[in-house]
Amino acid sequence: MIIERRHYLDKLIAKKDNGMVKVITGIRRCGKSFLLFVLYHSYLHSVGIADENIIGLALDEAANARYRNPLELDAYIRDKVSDKSRRFYVLLDEIQFVKDIQNPYLDDKDAKIGFIDVLLGLMKLKNVDLYVTGSNSHMLSSDILTEFRGRGDEIHVQPLSYREFHDAFDGDKRFTWREYLTYGGMPYVLYLKSHEDKSKYLKDLFENVYLKDVLERNRILNDRSILEDLLNIISSSVGSLTNPTKLSNTFRSVRHVQVNANTISRYLDCFIDAFILSKACRYDIKGKKYIETPLKYYFSDVGLRNARLNFRQQEENHIMENIIYNELISRGFDVDVGVVEYNTQDEAGKKIRTQLEIDFVANKGDIRYYIQSALCVDDEAKRMQETNSLNRVGDSFKKIVVVKDDIIPWYDEKGILFIGIQEFLLDEKTTEG
Repeated sequence: MIIERRHYLDKLIAKKDNGMVKVITGIRRCGKSFLLFVLYHSYLHSVGIADENIIGLALDEAANARYRNPLELDAYIRDKVSDKSRRFYVLLDEIQFVKDIQNPYLDDKDAKIGFIDVLLGLMKLKNVDLYVTGSNSHMLSSDILTEFRGRGDEIHVQPLSYREFHDAFDGDKRFTWREYLTYGGMPYVLYLKSHEDKSKYLKDLFENVYLKDVLERNRILNDRSILEDLLNIISSSVGSLTNPTKLSNTFRSVRHVQVNANTISRYLDCFIDAFILSKACRYDIKGKKYIETPLKYYFSDVGLRNARLNFRQQEENHIMENIIYNELISRGFDVDVGVVEYNTQDEAGKKIRTQLEIDFVANKGDIRYYIQSALCVDDEAKRMQETNSLNRVGDSFKKIVVVKDDIIPWYDEKGILFIGIQEFLLDEKTTEG
């Protein structure tokens, strides 16, 4: 089965020959290598690039162990691209396998050479177009793109969107949403048939790949149980407002363990850097300012979140919210949690400052959407509850309520669009212009 990651392939094609190194980031096993070595390689063939002009090297293979030495890698690539009359496309997979070594030409013990030096050198070759992928634990955009000082171009790959999953799903399409809601969009899940196999695969990913990466990269091996507990808490409360202080209090009251808020914050940042979690900050829409805390955390893949909880907590409203967040990020939006403040009075006539929440404020250039996620709005009271915050925004940007049910999209008297979740996810035009 070939899953066409057209969204990301088009991004790579648009960046072809732009003079920058293309750094493909994303959570491990989300399809970065497939994108580069299968889909993009096929594209290069389709536009007339011959095999001898495509230099591919998978550095995680034992046969290529020699090139984990940066000097050996540099010499190998330079030899392959030595003909200046030809254009070469260099595809390097799992670049983190290249280790830093002592600079043999300097006595300084701190003088190291690593893959960054190799890539910076290759970028200067005018007949080379360079692409790299790597495990997120060593290929974080904050690490790598900083080193390139504006000469790196990131393509961030996410697990399968619902539309990608829906198109590739080899089964009764009536069950696609149920499958995606439960097992998420890690590509290999589509090849597995039973719950047992899918559950084992996702749990093994979390335990033996992601958690291990975070522990080893950040040298916090002694705190594994704390990190696991923290993941469980975030998994249980996905989409709920929280902050490091509140989480620290939870450890003290429920786990009877003292973990200070600064440590909690650092550990959450480790999961964010590894693309396991994302955070959405709160934004005061009328005050036009960010509210520091609390904030919300979402998983890059809901199947991983569900596996973390042994598929026990299947609250469709929270999972649906997480899926919408990921979809908006995939569509290129910057996403915040919206806050609308207004004044009201109590029974005694005393002024009360009230805050209402909008699930998502999605911004892209001069485009903005306000989006609420709701399981249903099957009566007037529920509809008013979901639209109260939207009606108090006071601007003309489009407002959307996404519901679980398969409904014919409709607008209320104030111009708010009501649409079913599957149609919203399958049709990107719902957030175009």
